[in-house]
Amino acid sequence: MMTILDEDYRLNDGLTIPKLGFGTWLIDDDKAAAAVKTAIGSGYRYIDTAQAYENERGVGEGIRDSGARREDLFVCTKIQAEYKDYQTAKDSIDTSLEALGLDYVDLLLIHAPEPWAHFHEGDHCFAGNLEVWRAMEEAQKAGKVRSIGVSNFENVDLDNILEHGEVKPVVNQLLTHVGNTRFDLLDYAKEHGILVEAYSPIAHGKMGEDETLNAMARRYGVSVPQLMIRYCLELGTVPLPKASSKAHIDANAQVDFAISEEDMATLLAMPHFDGYGDAKQFQVFSGK
Repeated sequence: MMTILDEDYRLNDGLTIPKLGFGTWLIDDDKAAAAVKTAIGSGYRYIDTAQAYENERGVGEGIRDSGARREDLFVCTKIQAEYKDYQTAKDSIDTSLEALGLDYVDLLLIHAPEPWAHFHEGDHCFAGNLEVWRAMEEAQKAGKVRSIGVSNFENVDLDNILEHGEVKPVVNQLLTHVGNTRFDLLDYAKEHGILVEAYSPIAHGKMGEDETLNAMARRYGVSVPQLMIRYCLELGTVPLPKASSKAHIDANAQVDFAISEEDMATLLAMPHFDGYGDAKQFQVFSGK
């Protein structure tokens, strides 16, 4: 029987991407192989990592240990947000491929439009991002990368690439979950044929006590994380939930249900969530 793990979206470059991915942020390199192998064994085809996660080696090991055919998998990594020149970006692509032990990645992203220390402080690094984009376009032409895109980009950052790059980004990976959805960014991406990927779709695990979500999840016979992942799918995004245990990895993919229009309206109107706890140390959750 077909499940969400078997379904794809079509990107604006004609290639396809699985509708649900497996995130590896905050999974240590020495634990990444086991988690990735488990995820692939559970049917995940999309594995998401990044240079900044410092686990590309482990992710690559897990891919090899899974026994899956490379052509059946979709692997994404991201160029460090701090890299804003052509040569550093170009070299980092080769370093990532070497760490992963792969000849190519299916998707390569700019991790953020500015270095994390200056995340959304106003300097959009337009010139630097174009230099990085040029290195990515060359890597795509060389067969090292199949598709290229961005992450954490505001609309003005997207405009910079759209107006001056040769290749249109296929995705913009954004913090997206119930209670924190940038509808302006989602709408703009859709207007330009760019798919949004939803990272931290379960709000870093911090919304489990919300009564509205718990009551709604009970009505559907699902968990709050499953409801939140389904919300992202209903928005037409690619959720990238992270988990380490097989039970949670499996549960995150058991989202083959539909949320009613009435309940989606409730979820869309949820107040802004800012209760990330310890995760507030990371700039993407800091409210900057």
